[in-house]
Amino acid sequence: MSPAPTIADGAALDEVVGLCRRLRLKYLREQAPEVILTARAQRWDPGEVLRVLLTAETEGRDRSGIESRRRRAHFPAGKTFGSWIESRSSVPAATQRALRSLEWVTRAENLVVAGPQGTGKSHLLEAIGHHGVDQGLSVAWFSVEDLGTLVRRHRVDDTVSKAFVALASKSLTLIDDIGLLPISADAAEGLYRLVDAAYERRSLALSTNLHPSGFDQLMDKTVASALVDRLLHHAHVILTDGESLRLADARAGKGVVPLES
Repeated sequence: MSPAPTIADGAALDEVVGLCRRLRLKYLREQAPEVILTARAQRWDPGEVLRVLLTAETEGRDRSGIESRRRRAHFPAGKTFGSWIESRSSVPAATQRALRSLEWVTRAENLVVAGPQGTGKSHLLEAIGHHGVDQGLSVAWFSVEDLGTLVRRHRVDDTVSKAFVALASKSLTLIDDIGLLPISADAAEGLYRLVDAAYERRSLALSTNLHPSGFDQLMDKTVASALVDRLLHHAHVILTDGESLRLADARAGKGVVPLES
């Protein structure tokens, strides 16, 4: 009488792979052949085999979820805390660490980083966004003109309010470079609608060349007043200063890879 087939036999292993495919256990399916062979060689307990395979599936899904949220966030440059140099920022180190903790996001508080061009505002904002994704938050990145485009697109079928309610459902929404260029009426409306929809519900983080108290220079004063009132009610306002980091790098020859002579 021939012995019953074991899980390491080709036919049985093929069946396991097929079942994993039907159950959409992608990462378990990928790891199963190697894990099962190792388990047989090392005489693992069946419970340990299950633990290792289910851990592989869980970790794979976690990684996939993070990458999916990162793609949906539409970050512009891939700048993370991995390339952030704490000592080069004019923001106090303790403040940087407090922002990185993301506790303010759990309290639905806002962040405004204001200061001259080149002082690390966008890098800090994007690094916070990437870190938020890594911590399981849903994050979205927009320029202020992106918000204007959103207003125009949804004005056609009168779904502007609905669109911004959906946008404000993100754990953290990042708006970059306010004040760098003139703001259109649609963009000003979009920014106000986002701030209003997120107010006391979700967190917003903005980078701006102009302190929010001067937003009435960029848009209608009535809109600016209502926007700033809601934005700053529960907000951390961080001011940056100093020389442009990009200009400093250029002067030091760090902005490019030196050409071979």
